[in-house]
Amino acid sequence: MDFEAQLIAEHSKRNVVFIASYIGSNRKLFKDFLKVFETADYHISQRAAWVLPFVVDKHPEVIKGSVPYLIQLLNKPFHAAIRRNVLRVLEDTDIPEEEMGFLADKCFAYLHDLDEPIAVKAFAITVLYKICLKEPDLKNELIPTLQDMLPFGSAGIKVRCKKSLKLLEKLPTIHK
Repeated sequence: MDFEAQLIAEHSKRNVVFIASYIGSNRKLFKDFLKVFETADYHISQRAAWVLPFVVDKHPEVIKGSVPYLIQLLNKPFHAAIRRNVLRVLEDTDIPEEEMGFLADKCFAYLHDLDEPIAVKAFAITVLYKICLKEPDLKNELIPTLQDMLPFGSAGIKVRCKKSLKLLEKLPTIHK
């Protein structure tokens, strides 16, 4: 399938589901699909981002080996839809230890950016919490950040902050 042409053909959930079903659990097709983010224009990449969670939700194993690539997409000046969907996928994905520092820095930057969309911030909160499960000392930076966001956040941000703060309080602090 020419993923770019298919994304251009129709901008609909039906097309997203069609592309995701075509990719299925095939890692090679998934990697071919990911190339769209690098080669396609702004709008096509934005549409491709919508497909990402549809594939990974049904076939989480397909992402194996592609997590570092997805994380590096956050370093590019792409549309917020890409950041949102990459972070959404990473919420339920095992993050490689060597990628945690970069990813944590990106997520904190999103939380501090006043222009970042709410959904990106919400997913960034959950990704940071997941990183704290492996790096508990990070909670010492995340807790005050969430507490600062709480009074001014949207309803969705407030819910994520409160939930994460409760979970973070239960984590031990380990000093290395």
